Amino acid sequence: MITRELHPAIWWIWAGALAIALARTNNLLFSCTTVATISFVVARKAEDAINAPWVGSFRWALRLGIWIVLIRIIVGVLIGVPTIGRTLITLPTISLPTWMAGIRVGGAVTQERVIATAREGLMLASIIVVLAAASSLTNPHRLLRSLPVVVYEFGVAVVIATTLLPQLVTTVKRIRQAQRLRGQEINGPRSWKRLAVPLLEESLSRSLDLAAAMDSRGYGMSRRRSRYRATRWEWNEYAMIALAIITFIYPLTSIFLAALPLLLAPSLRRSQVIRDSAAPVRHQ
Repeated sequence: MITRELHPAIWWIWAGALAIALARTNNLLFSCTTVATISFVVARKAEDAINAPWVGSFRWALRLGIWIVLIRIIVGVLIGVPTIGRTLITLPTISLPTWMAGIRVGGAVTQERVIATAREGLMLASIIVVLAAASSLTNPHRLLRSLPVVVYEFGVAVVIATTLLPQLVTTVKRIRQAQRLRGQEINGPRSWKRLAVPLLEESLSRSLDLAAAMDSRGYGMSRRRSRYRATRWEWNEYAMIALAIITFIYPLTSIFLAALPLLLAPSLRRSQVIRDSAAPVRHQ
């Protein structure tokens, strides 16, 4: 029985292998299947830790991915080079200067042109979703504790940078909920003006609290870490690494790699409860 949460580095190895496989294949069906599988994995593995600030970043990544695909298709249809194929519609053509020869605005929109732009946009969106899945499934504090001493200070900066967006999303949700309870308008362009001031105020307060906490812990004073014990890797983590290596050679196996955490990884909350219950009790 698997009782321990996966090592935080495993999720990033998992996401990196999937991102490379998506970039190598560049296939519509393959990208859609991989994104659907990853979404199911995140929904299952993060359902018990839904209140954690880093979990909510995956939903925003999905929205960003949808916008990327739509914008890429629109730009590819309106602006591009002439493509031979089956014509779907014909748009009005805008004349361009001679030094922009080869680029056309409007004109015939072919089926091959739409498929090519959709494939490119979906590949980029899929890579963003994969990396966001790793960020949603990884506790940044555990990731920081697992880093070697040599790169610890660099890791602190990276963790702070990567958790900035999830914390901002959580703050925006909390402010908008408070405005909704007060009966204020939360939709429309004017609502962002009332959102900006409390958002900046809370961000500044959080930065000061972080600076005070780092100063009280002696950050940057010494590289020596007391009572450090590296996290041991288990067989399920080695299995995911092995399949990730196979994915580098055979990208189509990434479908199995995307679904592998459903079998080899416990839920986030269950593993946390088991780990806390197994910890020894210390008396002062």
